[in-house]
Amino acid sequence: MKNKFLSATALFILLSAATVKAQGGFNILIKSGPQDATKLVDAYGLPFFKGLGMGMNSGWTNTAKTNGLLHFDLRITGTAVFVPDADKTFDVTKIGLSNNIRPDNAANVIAPTFSGNTKIDGPLMNIYDDNGNKVSSFTLPKGQLSSVVPAPQLQLTVGLIQNTDVTVRAIPKVKISDKIGSASMLGFGIKHDIIQDFAGAGHPIPFDLAFAFSYNRLNYSKSLNVQPEDGAEPANAQQSTDFSNQSIEGHMNSFLFEAIVSKQILFFTPYIAAGYNTAKTDVSFVGNYPITSNEVPVINQKFYNTYKDPVKINERNVNAISAEIGFQLKLPIFRFYASYGILDSYRMVNAGIGFGI
Repeated sequence: MKNKFLSATALFILLSAATVKAQGGFNILIKSGPQDATKLVDAYGLPFFKGLGMGMNSGWTNTAKTNGLLHFDLRITGTAVFVPDADKTFDVTKIGLSNNIRPDNAANVIAPTFSGNTKIDGPLMNIYDDNGNKVSSFTLPKGQLSSVVPAPQLQLTVGLIQNTDVTVRAIPKVKISDKIGSASMLGFGIKHDIIQDFAGAGHPIPFDLAFAFSYNRLNYSKSLNVQPEDGAEPANAQQSTDFSNQSIEGHMNSFLFEAIVSKQILFFTPYIAAGYNTAKTDVSFVGNYPITSNEVPVINQKFYNTYKDPVKINERNVNAISAEIGFQLKLPIFRFYASYGILDSYRMVNAGIGFGI
């Protein structure tokens, strides 16, 4: 149990490290102002939000066969979601930015997303006031985790009566560090082996067909520290100078409806599955944030306005049919799991270990 808890903690830290990389890139985007920052965060974070939603929907089961009454298995698995090339970049002129923010070079408009190139920064963006005067500039962030989005799963499955079992996923709120922040996860699932309802005494059906439903919620929070640009002053007395309440708050809710077919051959059980996946992401920048402006034009002097809760994203990033193939190795105590899945143009690989009776 200790080793499994340490493994789960390591996977969770990996997920949190990916998240802190994401918010590190998002910090830069807040400089563009609330509406434009929201669009940039959405475009930059697309593969991260989508990949994480897919990853959290994976690893629930590797067989249609349910556990016997009060039999259980505890598993720790991890998913790697591979991002397609099309979602590794975005065109800054195609996401609906206002006229107040434009690329410095009209020929350089392609920016990496979170899963894009980790070695090359995005385009230099200039910020202008309503009179066309240049106020500030910033460089769009480079990619953070090229090509892959990780997701962990730690879960307990217990058998009930009538060919049914239930699964619980839970990781309590853990503050990994000041740099990474805090995260927690909670989910549940239920699976019913419907084909065995029709098996008569002495006439077993040689395969299993199950229907499953699962729900998962991931919560994340981290304090931020976005300060005014060097030398910038409040535009007027109404602008708050208190930036101590900044944080990024994120929630992801994912659902999976799945049909699974499997056939146990001694200790080896191959399976195939098809399901409907959906995942919704809510991300907010909470607190007061200073955004450089030029409402009070003074030569060689910058000013800022303070915006409260400037970025709010509410997006259904996943809404599609998935297909999956994999297997379970069931030894007297230990279990080994692996699967490969497809959803849209994304690919997923899941593997893990568990034990049970």
